[in-house]
Amino acid sequence: MSKAYVRLVWVVVLLLGAKSLLAEGRELPLAGQTANSSGSNTDSRSVAATGDIPKAGPEANADPGSPPDAPAGEPNESASRDRTDLNLLGDVDASSGESRRNENVQITLIDNNVLKELNRRIGITATVVKEFQVERGYFGAEFGGPPTSLLHLDDSKVSRLRGTLYESHNNSIFSARSFFQVGDVQPARTNDYGFQFGMPLWNGGGILFDGSRQRIRGNVNGNVLVLAPHERVPLARDPETRAFVQRIIGAFPAELPNRTDIDDRALNTNAPQEIDNDAIGARLDQAWKDHDRVSFGYNFKTQKVDAFQLVDGQNPDTTTRSHDARVTWNRAWSAATMMDFSAGFNRVTSLIVPDESNLGPMIYTSRILETIGASSSIPIDRAQNRFRYAGRVRHTRGRHNLTAGFDVLRAQVNGVESSSHLGVFSFRNDFVDESGQPRDAITNLRLGTPSFYMRGLGNTHRGFRYWDLQYFVSDDWRVNSDLTLHFGVRYQPLTQPVEVNGLSELPYDCDCNNVAPRFGFAWRLGDQWGAIRGAYGVHFGEVFPATFGQSRFNPPGNLRLRLPAPDLINPLAGANVDPTDPDARASLFVFSPDLAVPYSYQYNFSWELSPTSQWTLQLGYVGSRSHRLVSMWPTNRAHSVAGIPLLTSTVNERRPDPRYFENRTILNGSRAFFDAARITLTGRRWKGLSLETSYWFSKAIDLGANYSSTGGSRDSFRGRSQFEYDVHGDVKALSDFHQSHAFLGRLGYQTPALTAANGVLKKMFGRWEMFSVVLLKSGTPFSLSSGSDGPGFGNVDGTSGDRVHILDPSILGRSINHPDTSTERLPRSAFAFIQPGERAGNIGRNTFRNDGIVNVNFAITRNWKVAAEKTLSFRAESNNFFNTPQFASPSYQLTAPSFGEITNTLNDGRTFRFLLRFSF
Repeated sequence: MSKAYVRLVWVVVLLLGAKSLLAEGRELPLAGQTANSSGSNTDSRSVAATGDIPKAGPEANADPGSPPDAPAGEPNESASRDRTDLNLLGDVDASSGESRRNENVQITLIDNNVLKELNRRIGITATVVKEFQVERGYFGAEFGGPPTSLLHLDDSKVSRLRGTLYESHNNSIFSARSFFQVGDVQPARTNDYGFQFGMPLWNGGGILFDGSRQRIRGNVNGNVLVLAPHERVPLARDPETRAFVQRIIGAFPAELPNRTDIDDRALNTNAPQEIDNDAIGARLDQAWKDHDRVSFGYNFKTQKVDAFQLVDGQNPDTTTRSHDARVTWNRAWSAATMMDFSAGFNRVTSLIVPDESNLGPMIYTSRILETIGASSSIPIDRAQNRFRYAGRVRHTRGRHNLTAGFDVLRAQVNGVESSSHLGVFSFRNDFVDESGQPRDAITNLRLGTPSFYMRGLGNTHRGFRYWDLQYFVSDDWRVNSDLTLHFGVRYQPLTQPVEVNGLSELPYDCDCNNVAPRFGFAWRLGDQWGAIRGAYGVHFGEVFPATFGQSRFNPPGNLRLRLPAPDLINPLAGANVDPTDPDARASLFVFSPDLAVPYSYQYNFSWELSPTSQWTLQLGYVGSRSHRLVSMWPTNRAHSVAGIPLLTSTVNERRPDPRYFENRTILNGSRAFFDAARITLTGRRWKGLSLETSYWFSKAIDLGANYSSTGGSRDSFRGRSQFEYDVHGDVKALSDFHQSHAFLGRLGYQTPALTAANGVLKKMFGRWEMFSVVLLKSGTPFSLSSGSDGPGFGNVDGTSGDRVHILDPSILGRSINHPDTSTERLPRSAFAFIQPGERAGNIGRNTFRNDGIVNVNFAITRNWKVAAEKTLSFRAESNNFFNTPQFASPSYQLTAPSFGEITNTLNDGRTFRFLLRFSF
């Protein structure tokens, strides 16, 4: 056997070694905790971009110093930004080790919800940024997020006719069952096809086109918690109430639970889903003489999701559209001076509506059963227009490279949004039966006795306008042949959002003192000692439209009601429901008068050396301290009042300010701390192998909100305190995306050319390339809660999120990683509910760990030259190669009969996908 094939066997052994981690309990060597594998499909549009033609549209070559197309196995910055900015469903970054998500993990495709979901499911990537370019923002870049994009279009350099056609296909006949799936894999398929085309038009002129279409058809498999057979009969005696309860029961599938081995109410079932993705772009460049160039770019992207419904109305249907148009004038005033001036328009529309099967109001049962209905923030009809203007001058003078410029954004946010406008009924452990014993949530559901009813009323259509301004200057000073220094400063004022019709007012003014200095250095040590780099900078984020847009829910013109112990048929009985009445009682969104833009101090240090020409080692540290992070704190909570019984029905009587229900205060209420050490080893074509491996050890802590927080209701649920006093003392904990240990390995191998073989064998079996990505990560943390605010379970302050008392501290920090052992590792006997009169449980936030990640993705590819400058490529890739589950959090509410049980996974089973591409 030749040495080349011995190396091939070694590659396979490496992959099997990752598999062996699973057989040995999936222990990460340094973490001492479990981790599971997940696999994914690479976004087919990024695979298509592995040809030799630049992409069309505004994002083509938008970032200097970066290639327009990420090679196979490398992350694509533009695709990553589109995915999180537009909240695109179905995209997967296999090159970073990501698994294909289980679609049964609910997500509303708006704001930055996709980013938050990625952080909780995959975690973050500790990233050492070599240089903070003064033109770009790096808020959150230490966690692996891409920096802000530039508006300017670079020269596409189309000098000859070039093009690419591709088609990829994924089919369920090649897929494996996920962990909890009952029965065979249901039919599903994905077809993705597209083109890229570029050619010169005339002297100095060139044009580019690209387009793609993706059609995802199939069934989503998932576990839902449904009523047991004996619980499917209403107990209500009133005919109207009984009929409504029967409608609620009818919203669950008629199928009986079929995974009673994990939970008495667990049903594994399937539902159809359709996703349509379309994209088209065009680019025109015209150069005049030797010093002027004008570029025009346009991109259109759309996604339509006809969502699956394992229970009626479970997920909303979503339509997202994006238009992006830009023009850039580039002028070379001299060999030393360059200028860019650009103007752009971006419009993103989001329409999110309930499915036609939706019951109406949302029915929430403290996660004891699957929630009926979509999020309380549905429906949404939003349009965002962004007019952007940017200019930049770059000048070289001696040893100095000077850059100065501006980037001005005028934003318009228009549309209708919701906050419980369809109504929300909350059923939980509450009230007592005839014998004085507390009733559970399912009994209350069958009786038609909700604990709370939330409802929004009024007109929420608003149009907000604001300016986001950036001015910058920098100097890259080459002190000598071994030392380069970078100095830069940005000034970033953000104006107060103004509602065009005067329907909403915000109390905070312009945040006009945002000065962001940055510094960096690179020092070459000589010989084989490599180079040392360091960077420091202040980086500002933004106040999201999702943050200030909540002012639309305030009176006058709007009411948000929170009514305890309501009547199921007439829940608004006795309440003032006139949104125009200034004396009507309501819940307020209270904005801090000094609300400002979050910012972070980010710093890093790295040493990169090359012991040989084929190997590079990088040792790095990155840290950040983030301030003024946006939080939402529930206030005006009910207190214990002498003479008033401590019951759910008396919550509104016990609030300090009787003019309001629960208020939600939005403020810069959190700080965050992040530190990471990272080591990266890279090998280039060493005996046919290419290798890039990274390990990082990190810790992330916050005070209830992190860099991605918008101050919306979902954020507040995850980071709220148990009582409204001593908030920081109660919520300071590990961040939701904290992972102590992580390893990412990318491995490539090319088979030998078979020079001694005949022509057919040489073309068929020689020069195949194999790629593998291995991702190992610790699990992210999660919190436990009581599951009810009612007496005997919570503090009865009218706000959910109460935690419990820990009776056995020895179990704190455990990883709850497998359904076979989860209830043993998280025993109900280790916890107790808080007692009447107590304000909070003694257990902290995020004190247990989820299952980790052990994921292997694998691909094999071959290129054939069919004629001069014509190439045919074939690629087959497998995601979740070993079909290993990444388990979701266990049931974490102590009132739930399923407490401690794991009933879901975060990833899908193994899939295969095939790509054929023709380039000319």
